[in-house]
Amino acid sequence: MPEITVERLSKSFGQEQALKNISFSVHDKEFLTLLGPSGCGKTTTLMSIAGFQRPDEGLISCGDRTFFDRAAKVYLKAEDRNLGMVFQSYAIWPHLTVFGNVAFPLRIRRMKKDALRRRVLETLDLVEMGDYARRYPHELSGGQQQRVALARALVYAPAVLLLDEPFSNLDAKLRERARTWLKHLQAELGLTTLFVTHDQDEALSLSDRIVVMDEGSVLQIGTPEDIYRRPATRFVAEFLGHCNILPARVATATSSGTTGLVLHGNGKPITLSGGDRAAGDEVQLAVRPEAVELTSDESASGENTYRAELRSVSFLGDHYVYELGIDGLALTVTDTRLFVGPAVTVRIPPSACRVLPS
Repeated sequence: MPEITVERLSKSFGQEQALKNISFSVHDKEFLTLLGPSGCGKTTTLMSIAGFQRPDEGLISCGDRTFFDRAAKVYLKAEDRNLGMVFQSYAIWPHLTVFGNVAFPLRIRRMKKDALRRRVLETLDLVEMGDYARRYPHELSGGQQQRVALARALVYAPAVLLLDEPFSNLDAKLRERARTWLKHLQAELGLTTLFVTHDQDEALSLSDRIVVMDEGSVLQIGTPEDIYRRPATRFVAEFLGHCNILPARVATATSSGTTGLVLHGNGKPITLSGGDRAAGDEVQLAVRPEAVELTSDESASGENTYRAELRSVSFLGDHYVYELGIDGLALTVTDTRLFVGPAVTVRIPPSACRVLPS
């Protein structure tokens, strides 16, 4: 399968700039996700690659084929790009059976009847819908309709699969099963896949790499673990999972692999691994709730260890969420164990602190 390349892509709608000079690549057989809030430009990017939107500037290519190049005045129509597209609404025709929906792309390509039938039935079996070929869309569940839409996108062996929030209409349990099924299918077929979502769990569980977007710009590109553990900005830290943001000032410059800081709000000292900051610098520390260590031992002491007021606790099945106060500084912590308070001891490992731009 070929690689998708997007270079310096820009797009405006009237006075609003939807895409601002964005660039990224989707590698061969890779599952890459565009992640961001509504209005960040991810769907506009996908539609530009698919050929349903014409960008103002930039270049889009797939392998050695150029889809769009403003400078060279190249624009390939959507039907000539050989891309499989699954829309958020599925967009399957209510007057056609499952077989008819999946067969439609082959009919407009004038495939012979016997070959068409074989290909449709093979594809329906691939998405586990072979027994539903004669049913109509209104006779299917949401998950089954989603699989029909995917089969229609796969039936003509597209170069790349494009998915625009295909699970948003499914309930939570079905969405989780659909994610697992899609990831297995993508790996089995070796499909180069570009996926659009605003759902953090979908992005983390499905992706080989994630492109985080906001306000038409690319903020960070990396593996799910890299982006989660090493966010480049406050927006990335807060959008991808829960995160404590702790304002602080550098008290001592980096020495012996650590940096000494003072937390704003309570004046407590805190040590950071690395940091590469000068004394007096204002910084923000990103600390994931699950990285904080809790204990009921009042005598516990040491680096980054504080007594904290237990303000509230919520039970979420496999873990508890604690809202704590450290002399006025709010902190959210998750743990599988139950602590009853009224106070607990908190330790923030130096390696759990990530410095963000102030």
